[in-house]
This record gives sequence, C-alpha cells and structure tokens, in this order.
Amino acid sequence: MVTDPISDLIIRLKNASFVGKPSVTIIQSKFSENVAHALKKAGFLSSVVKDKEKREIILGLVYFGSEPRIHGVDRVSKSSRRVYQKARDIRSYRSGFGNVFLSTPKGILTGDEAKKLGVGGEVLFKIW
Repeated sequence: MVTDPISDLIIRLKNASFVGKPSVTIIQSKFSENVAHALKKAGFLSSVVKDKEKREIILGLVYFGSEPRIHGVDRVSKSSRRVYQKARDIRSYRSGFGNVFLSTPKGILTGDEAKKLGVGGEVLFKIW
C-alpha cells in the first residue's frame, strides 16, 4: 500500500525517464489523475490513459531526442510537514525551466497559472 501517492507518482516518472521507458503505470485515484493531467498540460507528459479493468493510469513520457523532459523532482509538502504559499509569494523555479505544482481551490495548478489566477495553496512538488 502506498502511503503518499504523489511522491510515488513523481519518483516513478523520474526513474522511468532516466531509464528511457516510454510509459509508466500508477495506481488510479482522482487526485493522482488530476496531477497527471496538470503534468500533461505543462508538457511533462505526452498522454494520460485510464485502464479501468486494472484500476491503473498509464502515463506517456516526453523526450527530446534521447534527452528526457523530466530531469529531477523535489517533493515539497509532505504528510509530516505541509507547506502553503500565497499567490504573491509564488516565484519562478530554475529560471523558468522548472515548474511548481500547487493544490489550490481551483484544482491542481502550476505556479504560473496559480499566480495568474491569484490563488495560493499547498505546494505539492517541484519538477524540472
């Protein structure tokens, strides 16, 4: 049983991209699916497909030639320590090459989207 599905998701993505796998499967949940769709919208994933029979989500990874789009991840808010940010405190990450993902009242958003909408929330993870 996975106690932290977001950590499991981002570590699976990082490990699979380093190895060069075309896709990754994760356990299906609404929250994981919303995070996956946000990652796809930000350009880190090529596809998000639900397999209803096995209760899994298949995530397609993005590559530029042989170079993976995902180079690293950093889990910010954990079950032992929650980290929240206001909209005015959200900054660009890795000179604009990385993204911060937040859980906001308007759903899972990147830092740029949250700042544009003027909403803050729980900082889930950083990805570059």
